Amino acid sequence: MKRRPLFLISCLCFGFAFFYVPILSLMVFSFNKSRLVTVWGGFSTQWYGKLLHNEQILKAALLSLQIALASATLASILGAMAGIALARFHRFRGRTLLSGLVTAPLIMPEVITGISSLMLFIFMAEWIGWPSGRGFTTVTIAHITFSMTYVAVIVQSRLSSADVAIEEAAMDLGARPWQVLIDITLPVIAPALVSGWLLAFTISLDDVVITSFTTGPGTTTLPILIWSKVRLGVTPDINALATVIICLVAAGVVAAALIMHRAESRRSRDEQMAQAQGASG
Repeated sequence: MKRRPLFLISCLCFGFAFFYVPILSLMVFSFNKSRLVTVWGGFSTQWYGKLLHNEQILKAALLSLQIALASATLASILGAMAGIALARFHRFRGRTLLSGLVTAPLIMPEVITGISSLMLFIFMAEWIGWPSGRGFTTVTIAHITFSMTYVAVIVQSRLSSADVAIEEAAMDLGARPWQVLIDITLPVIAPALVSGWLLAFTISLDDVVITSFTTGPGTTTLPILIWSKVRLGVTPDINALATVIICLVAAGVVAAALIMHRAESRRSRDEQMAQAQGASG
């Protein structure tokens, strides 16, 4: 058995430590009894209790979850449509323009995206009177704009590796296009949709730059609130809040991975049974 070089193993360990040691230290100090985050004063869960009674943080967290759920769902729908169009329709008028519009937010700095979204909402308010103010609606629209591109890229890559002959065979057997979409295409891209939805949800939940340009008075999301508190100094309640978010995100990722693994195993098993039936027939 070929031994791996010590240098590569050391680089791997250093990389994992660089990313995860700060997170683990944050989680440990969330149980710190002392008010100073860098001085250990004993084990205590008092900051979690204070966090549960902090109406400002709870309100901001609820608003962030509502925006993330709405933007991730709509971005998944729009991104799936764009990904299917780019993967299955190779020639149509405006394809190059659509492809450019899909990939542009991936390389565009968030500051530019935030400023352009702000200018758009200002012009729309002057021309048609909507939106009357910046808040939940404007932030959700801005998040959909840049998160749907990730879903489109994931769906397009999934369909590019899928066998189009299955869809063509179903249409040859008399299936309507919408039946092929529901019975064949959607199950094939289901893991990509779940991955895209989780990615869009995470991006929306922790966005600061674009949200700061498109939000208004009375609409403070959780990342904006954390950013405003951190500028005055990190406190143990912020560590407790970050620990709760990390645990929730980790649980969601594990659950999604199990669901996708089960769906992929079922799909592989169905394909093997279909191939076996075809060989016996």
